[in-house]
Amino acid sequence: MAVLAYDPSFLRTPLSAPQSPDEGALLDYAHFTLQMHPERRLAAWVAWNIDGLRLFPSDSISRSGEDFRLDPRIPADVQTGEAAYADNDLDRGHVARRSDLLWGTLEEARAANHDSFFFTNITPQHQDFNQSGRGGVWGLLENAVLAQEGLEDRRLTLFAGPVLADDDPLYRDVVRLPREHWKVVVYRMAGQVRAKCFVLSQDLDGIESIDFLDDFDTWLVPLDLLEGKTGLTFPSLQSLAAPDELREALPPVLVTDPEQVAW
Repeated sequence: MAVLAYDPSFLRTPLSAPQSPDEGALLDYAHFTLQMHPERRLAAWVAWNIDGLRLFPSDSISRSGEDFRLDPRIPADVQTGEAAYADNDLDRGHVARRSDLLWGTLEEARAANHDSFFFTNITPQHQDFNQSGRGGVWGLLENAVLAQEGLEDRRLTLFAGPVLADDDPLYRDVVRLPREHWKVVVYRMAGQVRAKCFVLSQDLDGIESIDFLDDFDTWLVPLDLLEGKTGLTFPSLQSLAAPDELREALPPVLVTDPEQVAW
């Protein structure tokens, strides 16, 4: 079947993927697209769409038999594979959530399920990343927006990835472990396309030492802070009907419940 990759016009407003200063490989998959970082061997960003009206329950499409795998379209030495994850507490963490991608026809959903397990869509995450402290807020953000009564078309566009800092700790001489992750949720509400930016972190004050056994928190942040942390730019977000909330120089807000976000 033809690959139905990230669709920048999914919300009826052009939303280009983030722009990276590094020229890594661009790869299309079923319902998502990503760009690799050429030196860190992880995705610099992943962009995907969710059609909430055509979303299959995650347990209705089996992950049985779906092994994590390298993408044969690019060299193995520009990807982070099984050597980083064997015999340790690191999770193979999906950037684009498997459950987000299971929509469309059954054939499309199954293709997206399969594609979600490529190592290019995976980052090394301590188990606390996936639990993300405080009730698993990080994993509930998409669900919280899809549950909003005013959400038009039940559709979301998302951008996400690891924060690839120069001082991330080297692990097993094969990968530097990202200390933080980021996510942008874009949606249409009350006739306007809106966006919220989030960072998953232990501390946003820039401390050098992070204990991977401690809880990680979800923070609502302004776009300027996110761009500064990641080195990415999001030019399409600057043209939204209501961009001020993205650019306000406000301090990060700790999110302990996704319902506290003023979507």
